[in-house]
Amino acid sequence: MNTLTQTLKRRQAVIKYSSRYGVTAASRRYNVSRPTIYSWQKRYDGSLGSLKDFSRRPKHHPTQHTDAELKQIKDMRRRNPNAGLVVFWVKLRQRGYTRSISGLFKVLKRTGQAVVKLPNPKYKPKPYEKMQYPGQRGQIDVKFVPASCLVGEAAIDGGFYQYTFIDEYSRFRYLEAFKEHSTYSSAEFIKHVVKKFPYAIECIQTDNGAEFTNRLISSKRGTPTLFESTLAQLCIRHKLIKPYTPRHNGKVERSHRKDNEYFYASHKFYSFDDFKNQLAVWERKYNAFPMRPLYWRSPKDVLSSFPDCKV
Repeated sequence: MNTLTQTLKRRQAVIKYSSRYGVTAASRRYNVSRPTIYSWQKRYDGSLGSLKDFSRRPKHHPTQHTDAELKQIKDMRRRNPNAGLVVFWVKLRQRGYTRSISGLFKVLKRTGQAVVKLPNPKYKPKPYEKMQYPGQRGQIDVKFVPASCLVGEAAIDGGFYQYTFIDEYSRFRYLEAFKEHSTYSSAEFIKHVVKKFPYAIECIQTDNGAEFTNRLISSKRGTPTLFESTLAQLCIRHKLIKPYTPRHNGKVERSHRKDNEYFYASHKFYSFDDFKNQLAVWERKYNAFPMRPLYWRSPKDVLSSFPDCKV
């Protein structure tokens, strides 16, 4: 039996005793005031529930919202069903509302008018265009070699850069080390890619970096870079991704993350030649390793399955 039931049964016993022996006797026996016993007798109807205490919560508050203010809030919510709390409060204040924002929040919550935040529209990526053969499109990007990997002479020489080409169909990569990333380095790199890759390259996709294009440089916009001129000479189409969306160059970006995890995290470079040699070894390992997107074949195996392959 819980405490509330015991309390109500005691009150019922007081009433029964008072009806038999009188209120004064009951007051002395149970140590309860006479007015309290009279109030219990007045509301007792034979059930324990009638002896429960009434709520002591005040029915009115000296600063509560008036009916006119409640109507103003209701009308404003009808006209602005999706307005947030701050916007809603400001709109009310512009029409003479003087209450605090916390008071408005309590009223909205109590009356069920609090705004329900609409879900953000989900990003729906466009269907990815799958390549049908090697060389149909390749991605190029530049990776800054982490300074923590440079030791001794390499740290004195300054930063090194890894240029990366990846064929979208076969995931075959060609990596090359450079001491600077510029449009000249990019032009030299694409020349080496064309010699290294065993098939004709139709399209190269890059981001909007200044080493590739002047698209985002207002003073040079419209002027082709040395890299773009070299692509034109090689009859290779240049495709630029949307600015500030590296996911559109996802294959080369994902391969750079793999470089961080399996190459740069465990290697140190003592000179530029040392970095160049270790990068060549890592390139061979990458191209010979099976991948799930290629149905557990290596990039080298995928290229070898095509006729006249010289890899």
